[in-house]
Amino acid sequence: MMQTKATAGIAWMISAAVLFTAANLCVKSLAHLPTEELVFLRSVTSLILAGSWLLWKGKSLLGVNRKWLLIRGIFGTIGLATFFHTIRFIPLASATVIQYLSPIFTVLLAARFDGQRGMRPVQWIFFGLAFLGVLMVKGFDPRISWLYLGLGITSAICAAVAYLATMKCRDTDHPVGVVIWFHLVAVPVTGTWTAFTWVPPVGHEWLLALAVGVLSILAQVAMTHALHRGEANVVMPFKYLGAILAFVFGLLLFDERLNAYALAGMILVIASLITNTLYKRHRSKKTGALES
Repeated sequence: MMQTKATAGIAWMISAAVLFTAANLCVKSLAHLPTEELVFLRSVTSLILAGSWLLWKGKSLLGVNRKWLLIRGIFGTIGLATFFHTIRFIPLASATVIQYLSPIFTVLLAARFDGQRGMRPVQWIFFGLAFLGVLMVKGFDPRISWLYLGLGITSAICAAVAYLATMKCRDTDHPVGVVIWFHLVAVPVTGTWTAFTWVPPVGHEWLLALAVGVLSILAQVAMTHALHRGEANVVMPFKYLGAILAFVFGLLLFDERLNAYALAGMILVIASLITNTLYKRHRSKKTGALES
């Protein structure tokens, strides 16, 4: 039974990685549109879908823990905008890997604001190696300036704050109610900005814009199911399949080639984060065995 549950969780996480990659490929295809417009179009679609579901279920759109829901919305908006901006101007695989630093910042913030245990010395080594890998990706790829590296890290930090806010709301608000606050903030903010910079999508670009919102919502649902049906330490490593997919499709669809050193940096980032996840799983099992 436990094995079946774990397998289901892994399958959902792989589905989430595929869906997120597909959404990001759509964003890459619309790279000629302003960043704020991409965020707005994505958020409007997701807001309609998530809002309709909450109303259908008779749940409040504004939720309960509104302080942390607002924080979730603000930092989620900033994180998505900076991530979309990096996707537009640097290789998709590189943007994805830099954004994968968010678990590091999530651990640090959770220790400070959520009462969770801080990192052990060996975990600092894993995370140091992950940062080294990101620097290798930047250092050996002239397309990645310090500006875009900074925006990518900013996106990772904002995503970590958004994850922390989500944890703060886990006992008070429905997951969809937490997600919708991102759109409640993003739509008016980016909509106002877009009013002055609007570039009309043409033809099939409207379908791509719609797909970004639909695929993102489906990916978030899949990730939620993954974390509900399997232990986080088991399913989270499969999230990093997204970096491999981003590299493969970035190469096939956009001819985004990476040299051997940049690829080695990507592998170092993914290997460090997966090793840290497996280490946490080992520690939790060991602690549980001692307690029993």
